[in-house]
Amino acid sequence: MEFWERYISHFISFLKIEKGLAENSILAYQNDVHKLKEFCVEQKLSPIEVQLSHLQQFISCLFDLGLAPRSQARIVSGIKQFFTFLFVDEIISIDPSERLEMPKLGRKLPEVLTLDEIEELLNAIDLSKNEGHRNKAMLECLYSCGLRVSELVHLTFSDLFFDDGFIRVIGKGNKQRLVPTNEIVKKEIEIYVEKIRKHLNIQKGHEHFVFLNRRGKKLTRVMIFTIIKELSDKIQLKKNISPHTFRHSFATHLIEGGANLRAIQEMLGHESISTTEIYTHLDQRFLKEAILNYHPRNKNNKK
Repeated sequence: MEFWERYISHFISFLKIEKGLAENSILAYQNDVHKLKEFCVEQKLSPIEVQLSHLQQFISCLFDLGLAPRSQARIVSGIKQFFTFLFVDEIISIDPSERLEMPKLGRKLPEVLTLDEIEELLNAIDLSKNEGHRNKAMLECLYSCGLRVSELVHLTFSDLFFDDGFIRVIGKGNKQRLVPTNEIVKKEIEIYVEKIRKHLNIQKGHEHFVFLNRRGKKLTRVMIFTIIKELSDKIQLKKNISPHTFRHSFATHLIEGGANLRAIQEMLGHESISTTEIYTHLDQRFLKEAILNYHPRNKNNKK
């Protein structure tokens, strides 16, 4: 940790004094290198111990988190600048980033929505219809909590811990995780439950599921896809989106806002931040701080 901070500090001075970069560019480089530092500290690697394979694992992690190729490319550029600086300054004898390839910008990844596109989709929901409040609450859950569509349809009332600021999610392999939530999600679910859900004829065995169809049964994955497709067509969105798009947007907006990679890893339910190591569970206060400080829905809510 001490080595990383020292070398990053020298790198920032180099960018300011010798390269004469603008403050925004320097901040972007600093954020990029800090992301790499988080990854390497977990593997107990100092900057002089980093090899090409470690950098490739790091980039693989960014891909798994859903970061767009252009954002990946920008981070790779920052990393290359950092190791070039260490090499020229003779801190390292071999530059591990020299053969690090830029992500292919044509590489197919699920689309990532902008904040304006998310707002446009939410505003396109017809709240005069019974399903309107339900759909708005569902989309807020997908985006604000980064849920998989299967996790959304299986969400139950016993999973909601709004007083503590979390929801419990049952993910892949029946593994549980706690995801910090916000006041917007809480408000939209409460509106849906009070205005719509409590008036449904709920079918036996479906009472504990939060989101139901008009017949009082748990929603299917296909129904969620259909709802999102119809909203996308309504606003004439030119992106091909699905429920998973909201999960990728959640991760991308958090990571681009500066959130800790380990926090995002835990909130998404990924077993490991790299392909080789499984981490221990983190303090939930740490996760809550990450999402409250860096998720756009929370920033907007503070205004």
